[in-house]
Amino acid sequence: MSEHDTHTTCQHAHDHEAGETGLRASRRDVIKGVVASGVAVSSTGYVVAGRSTEAAAQTAGAVERMVRLNVNGNDRTVDVLPQETLVQTLRYKLGLTGTKIGCDHSECGNCTVLVDGVATYSCTTLTQRVRGKKVVTIEGIAGPNGQLHKVQKAMMEELAPQCGFCTPGQIVTAVALLNQNAKPTEDEVMVALSGNLCRCGAYNHYLNAVMRASKEA
Repeated sequence: MSEHDTHTTCQHAHDHEAGETGLRASRRDVIKGVVASGVAVSSTGYVVAGRSTEAAAQTAGAVERMVRLNVNGNDRTVDVLPQETLVQTLRYKLGLTGTKIGCDHSECGNCTVLVDGVATYSCTTLTQRVRGKKVVTIEGIAGPNGQLHKVQKAMMEELAPQCGFCTPGQIVTAVALLNQNAKPTEDEVMVALSGNLCRCGAYNHYLNAVMRASKEA
């Protein structure tokens, strides 16, 4: 091989090695850039979190997290996440565990509470949406001195609760019905309770209990 050919071959090898080195360097630069941008994005959250309440409220989509709720006649101030549901707030932050979580998709009725007197599934109601409204849970159905509501007494007399898991939702729904219609027919009661599922199948017992309660003064 001539001196010229040897020089040419070495030059090509050098260029190839330099190309690979440049490629590796460019990949490293890209990775560094991605990591750096990720850190910048994540740090933005900390910056926003560290801003004043007024400034944070001006951020697009931001909501005030400290929410004042009226639950069972008492005003309660709670730190609420934007996506937090009412049943989560009631059970895990206010300790009102009488309200049950069943399907968590507004299908079983176990989480039913009253919101301004209307029977409402709390598992799909955002806590942020009940600001300024009156919420009543099963704990608030009894009287101020602990005396049972006529629906609660009728449930016991008719042996309505079996496992008891759905009973709070059944009671709250029945109270909402009788507050609006003191003397419902059996068909009206069945329609009202149709959104409350009973895994034990004690539907007739619940129906009879509501009819018994409707006959009491």
